[in-house]
Amino acid sequence: MALILSLQCILLVNFVFIPLGMPFTVIMSDSGVPSALVDAPQTGFSMNKNGARTDAHEQEAVYDIMRATGNEWATDIPDVCRGRWHGIECMPDKDNVYHVVSLSFGSLSDDTTFPTCEPNQSFISPSITKLSHIRTLFFYRCFSYNPQPIPTFLARLGPTLHTLVLRENGHVGPIPTELGNLTRLKVLDLHKNNLNGSIPASLGRITGLRSLDLSCNKLTGSIPTLIFPLLNVLDLNQNHLVGSIPSTLGSCDSLMKIDFSRNRLSGSISDSIHDLKNLILMDLSYNSLSDPLPVSLKSLTSLQALILNGNSMVSSTIPSDGFDGLKDLMILVLSDMNLQGPIPESLARLPNLRVLHLDRNNLNGSIPASFRELNNLSEFRLNNNRLSGRVPFRREMVWRMRSKLKLHNNAGLCYDASNGFGGDLDSLFDLGIERCETAKPGPARTVQHFSTVNGNITRSSMNKSSSTVHKSSLSGRLLYLTTLLLFIVSLL
Repeated sequence: MALILSLQCILLVNFVFIPLGMPFTVIMSDSGVPSALVDAPQTGFSMNKNGARTDAHEQEAVYDIMRATGNEWATDIPDVCRGRWHGIECMPDKDNVYHVVSLSFGSLSDDTTFPTCEPNQSFISPSITKLSHIRTLFFYRCFSYNPQPIPTFLARLGPTLHTLVLRENGHVGPIPTELGNLTRLKVLDLHKNNLNGSIPASLGRITGLRSLDLSCNKLTGSIPTLIFPLLNVLDLNQNHLVGSIPSTLGSCDSLMKIDFSRNRLSGSISDSIHDLKNLILMDLSYNSLSDPLPVSLKSLTSLQALILNGNSMVSSTIPSDGFDGLKDLMILVLSDMNLQGPIPESLARLPNLRVLHLDRNNLNGSIPASFRELNNLSEFRLNNNRLSGRVPFRREMVWRMRSKLKLHNNAGLCYDASNGFGGDLDSLFDLGIERCETAKPGPARTVQHFSTVNGNITRSSMNKSSSTVHKSSLSGRLLYLTTLLLFIVSLL
């Protein structure tokens, strides 16, 4: 699913102005031992205090790094921390010597631009390992025209590195197993490269990880055992992963987002997910999951978006109480899953539901009358099923959804003009159903139908026996659900 469809943002640096005279706060390390640095943003004034200077070895390292990315201009800056640019952050130690703690490259937007990389010759310089206080490395769209593996020497930054973002860089080859040595990482983002091979089990050593994004690569093999008690975001979508969803997923009880969509996963959704009380989004769409929906889904009390479309369940029905308790659920996508049987009335007890997709299944029976109470519903797809009977929606509901209400290719469905379907011709544009009429014996009668020609609605009349059911179908536009979640991961 193009849920991200859009760039996911991770807040890497907070710029905060503090008045002069406010005391610095000493950074505490994970072990509780004070760091050698003081935690305060460095204003232009503070950088010009007598005696303030950048560590000489780090200065030369930054020059090497900037040259390697095609930014030779930086070598003319006599003190990289004192003459700093957007993309470099420094902090002083107790002796007023400044150390580089963050380097960022790439243009995120017109408003957020770090130094860009020369596209044909850029590379990551080994001099990065000389930055002994570095906490954040961010490279975005830097090496697309000069594809290269992720350097294994990055693993030597293990004592300090908290954030490693190598996003849309065209990196090739496997994920280095050595990255498992970055045990203080909180964010690892390798989104949209050309990485192959399996997910290294060594990543399991990074127990403090908050966000892991390996999406949009060519990774193969199974998902390894995952035990990340602090993990908030796990995104593995658009790879070639196979096998089952690991049962250890339930141990990652801080998860807020799981996206395994567009892989080749099989089997069932593990019942261990019932422990994920903080989960907001789960997208498992377009895999090969085949077992029925687990009862444990209703335990996900914080869930707001559940996307399961494109998994062909074996003779599965929608559980009558499978979503009870999901009071925050706003998006439910169960399209193209070979679901059978009736639509359960319990879905009408989801008060915040805004998007409901049940299209391209084998659902039968009628639309529950209680669905007219879904006052927040703004998009509803029921097309391409075997539903029959009257559509129960009120006039306001029909007009609110308009073209986002899809009912076509259900031969037995019909509408009652008193419910608002007949009052506005535009509201009939994509429905593909006709008016309910009581069958009467007698000669053939004339029935009005609506059709579209070049975007305009016209009327036509035709003779038809009262025993004949008119089957009309208007093709619905394929609309794929896009959900953007912004997660701000606290780095310290």
